This record gives sequence, structure tokens and C-alpha cells, in this order.
Amino acid sequence: MKAKICGITSYKDAMMAIEAGADALGFVFYEKSPRYISVEDAKEIIKKLPPFVEKVALFVNVDAKTINSTCQETGATLAQLHFDVPAELYEEITVPCIKVIRAKEAKDILQYNDEYRLIDVYCEAYGGAGKRLNIEWFKDIDCSKIILAGGLDADNVASLKEYGFYGVDVSSGVEASHGIKEASKVKAFIKNAK
Repeated sequence: MKAKICGITSYKDAMMAIEAGADALGFVFYEKSPRYISVEDAKEIIKKLPPFVEKVALFVNVDAKTINSTCQETGATLAQLHFDVPAELYEEITVPCIKVIRAKEAKDILQYNDEYRLIDVYCEAYGGAGKRLNIEWFKDIDCSKIILAGGLDADNVASLKEYGFYGVDVSSGVEASHGIKEASKVKAFIKNAK
């Protein structure tokens, strides 16, 4: 499984995650998040990163202009949209993006099943708050285009291999505190995911 470490707030954590084998890093441009990063700070980190690592910009309730300009200015390579996006917004976005399904029930995970998508547990607040989805929902469905998020950590990620997920996305499960990653947790998570 591909592994994304989300909520990166420092160059040190970004490089530690890459050296541990992360395929993607997530940068949260949502001001209410404890992992929020400014455009300026993200730009400084991203410009120093090595190639072949996806730099994902996470957005909540913004317009296409904000998404496009933030990605262009920071060097982010993919937009992750954590809100109910009107169809016309996708037509205005000029950068590659991934849809996020905030699943409340089993049928929700079947949305966009012909596209790569990220599935997280529904919470009133945006971001999964470390809560897990019911993994039974994924039995007997094609998970090859699903990136699973929500309540993952080094201890439970290996148990997901049998489902054939494309990837996994973690934030709080590898932190020492909000926005600060713990190297041992990141390394164990990526090792167990792969």
C-alpha cells in the first residue's frame, strides 16, 4: 500500500517521513486545523523536498481560485478536497485533485468507485479526529482505487493488507503532538503498511 503522512508542518518531519518511505506528504490549508500550515511555510518546505514524492494540499470550503493559486504558489502537486464540492468547481480546478468521501454508512464508500478517492470517517469537524471506519464495509468490494484514512496507526495498518487498498493516509496516529510527527511511529506505520 502507498503511504501518505498528513499534517506536515516542518521540513524536519517532511524529510523524516520521506526517508522512512512515505509516498506522499499532506499539507493542511484549513485554518481551524491544529495542523494548519501557511502558504509561505509550505512553500519553504516543498521547494527543498526531493522529486518523486507527491505533495498534497488539503482544503476545506474554499473556491477554485484559492485551490489553484495555493497549489501553484507552494508547489503542491495534488489537491485533496475535504468538503462537499459542487460539480462545477471541479471544472475550474486546474491542478490534479482527489475526492474525499466522509462516510457515514456503508453505501457511501461506493461513491466515485471508478476513480481514485480517499475515504475517511464522517465527523462534524473536518478531518477524521482519529476515528476509524467500520472495516467490514470494505469486504467483497474492489478497494484498489481507495486510499483509507481515519484512526490508523502502526498497530492496525498491517491488518488492512488483505483488502487491497491503493493506499493509507495517517496524521494523528503518527504524532507526538498536533502537527509534530514522532519518527518511530512514522517508520513503524510505513513499514507495516508496505
